[in-house]
Amino acid sequence: MTRKERAVEIARRLRATYPDSHCELEYGSAFELLVATILSAQCTDKRVNIVTRELFRTHRTPADFASVSQADLEAKIRSTGFFRHKAKNIRAMAQAILDLHGGEVPRDMESLAALPGVGRKTANVVLGNAFNLNVGFVVDTHIGRLARRFRFTRHVDPVKVEQDLMRTFPVENWMILSHDFIWHGRRRCTARRPDCAGCELADICPSAGKV
Repeated sequence: MTRKERAVEIARRLRATYPDSHCELEYGSAFELLVATILSAQCTDKRVNIVTRELFRTHRTPADFASVSQADLEAKIRSTGFFRHKAKNIRAMAQAILDLHGGEVPRDMESLAALPGVGRKTANVVLGNAFNLNVGFVVDTHIGRLARRFRFTRHVDPVKVEQDLMRTFPVENWMILSHDFIWHGRRRCTARRPDCAGCELADICPSAGKV
């Protein structure tokens, strides 16, 4: 099986295994997804959802987050970890959206990635899920790990991993495949104890039984 054939088959099987895969962060708008994704750094989606269910009751718009005090926002997001840095970035990001984009979340990679605390990964999450735009391939810890185990990349740097994945898969599949990779990474191909014996991809995965 060639690398390309393996990529096609892996994508097919992941789709069949996780037909309902989706972004597991809860949000009601593109801006809420932006905030939630920033909060998700070094934190589980489950914890972020617990925090944002309360946070989004009173803070929903860029103006809400730009006006909240640093101390108040820190207290509300403390359990997500790195709360001081996240609060600073979220407040600055909200102000930048007000100042530079008329209060609307921009729909292009350059503008989104330039916002405080955002970058390519977060921008890809927002563009793909909130706006249905396949601009890039989301690369988080799960996707990076699977990309290396599938031998689609040898890189650790997320930007280089993303470039390799974008060359491997059709553009129209980037967003849905990112969900499939993440779900498989969380449910089967975990970091410490991958379930190779029960994996749907074991017979075509070059790392099966070797991790």
